Amino acid sequence: MGKILIGWDEQTLVPDKKVRLAGQFYERISQYVESEITVTAMAIEADGDSAIIISADMTNIPDFIMEGVREEFALLTDEIDPSKIMILATHTHTSHTVAPYKELSHKSPFVNAREILKEFMPPEKEYKALVTADDSVLDPKDASVFVVKQMVNAAYNAWKKRSEAYYLNAFGRAAVGMCRRVCYNDGTAEMWGDTNRGDFSHLEGGNDSGIELIYVFDKEKKLAGVVANIACPSQILEQRSFISADFWGRAKAIIREKLGSEVYLLALGGAGGDQCPRDLIRWVQPETPIDDPNVNRPYPLKRVADPSMFDISGCNRAGKRIANEIISVYEDLSDFGELKCEAKFEHKVLNIDLPLRKVTKTEYEHAVREMEYFVQKNADKPVFDYSDNAKMHVHSGTVARYRMQQMQETYTIESHVMRLGDVAFTTNPFELFLDYGNRIKARSYARQTFIAQLCCGQGGYLPTKKAEEGGHYSAYVSSGKVGHEGGDMFVRRTLKEINEMFEGEDIYEK
Repeated sequence: MGKILIGWDEQTLVPDKKVRLAGQFYERISQYVESEITVTAMAIEADGDSAIIISADMTNIPDFIMEGVREEFALLTDEIDPSKIMILATHTHTSHTVAPYKELSHKSPFVNAREILKEFMPPEKEYKALVTADDSVLDPKDASVFVVKQMVNAAYNAWKKRSEAYYLNAFGRAAVGMCRRVCYNDGTAEMWGDTNRGDFSHLEGGNDSGIELIYVFDKEKKLAGVVANIACPSQILEQRSFISADFWGRAKAIIREKLGSEVYLLALGGAGGDQCPRDLIRWVQPETPIDDPNVNRPYPLKRVADPSMFDISGCNRAGKRIANEIISVYEDLSDFGELKCEAKFEHKVLNIDLPLRKVTKTEYEHAVREMEYFVQKNADKPVFDYSDNAKMHVHSGTVARYRMQQMQETYTIESHVMRLGDVAFTTNPFELFLDYGNRIKARSYARQTFIAQLCCGQGGYLPTKKAEEGGHYSAYVSSGKVGHEGGDMFVRRTLKEINEMFEGEDIYEK
């Protein structure tokens, strides 16, 4: 058990240009900044081990971002192993689109589904964006360079600013995440499915309103920052054309207004692959039109419920719920015990081989026929664009996976497992379905378990067996690299690593 040193830093991710916004099948260009997107870093050193946790207002964290940050950070200091740096995305859909700006040290066998569509197009056809990006819009490669720079600055500054600290872990509740997959009587399921149908059966999964919390104080016992872990992605404003940190941005603003302008918020998205901030039972229409067939309703009913969780009004409500609960728990923090300045601290960096989710030859051949038919049917189109990519996403993803599985049977993920006192942390690169997170939390020997998804990689959705059988987006093969067999393996390995850290200790209630 050793003294705890903690440092914080925050850097903006807002550039001096417009950006291509990530997170949809159609392209969007930012028109203005609705709320600042940032990168927040917390550095920890204790008990002979260390970690830097970075939370970024982005949709995901590709390998080239991870590799770039670690390489650049290593040029600044050798005081911490760069592999101990974790970067996770809050999953806002109103942030940068990034693209590889350098050659990776390893060649990925994965093929972009859009590239598959281009293969099926006649050679004289063109693929182009739906929107025109001029010099006022940041190129995705340049966006990557900017994002890496800001992440490195935040990580380095947090590391250098570490000093003696106190902490106390706590727990709260706020209704933010709800299941976004709807099941029907015929056994099928749909992401964003319409529940106002006679064949609606049930929502596929549950929800988790819990907020895992850690309050960090400086050596004078003044609040320095809050770590908050919620099982829901921050994607209320996902179809809009502005830069925004979504509900985490709103929560941070309220926390700083109430608890101090210099308080940091490290936002960790929990297992929320099948979760969203929208109540699909008490459906509330978007305030302004959205060009997305998955969320259009033919006969929407009037409801007394949340404001639209597609708009700023809903974002304000969700952010306020989170912030109010964090503030309320802080006011009663003594209920959770005394502040701690020493703790057992251990940090494992794991590379786990999970089985690649595969497709059959029959599925592959069907996908090829569908791609060929689509191109033939649209032979008169002068160009193919993002809308075509969206229509063929499932089939192009099936083709890409079939080719890939000829070369590789497993998908290797980077996962971090940490212990801080009686708290455990675990990370994964997926949009992990809630059931997996629940299994880890229920069987973990730690008194409290934090799960951070979309961390150190880009693995896509990791659905349950039930979701795979129901089908639709988030459960298709093209939606993620690993299926339920891999999900089960990940749960078992994570529990093994966490529980070994607490082995031999008094973990049971008297």
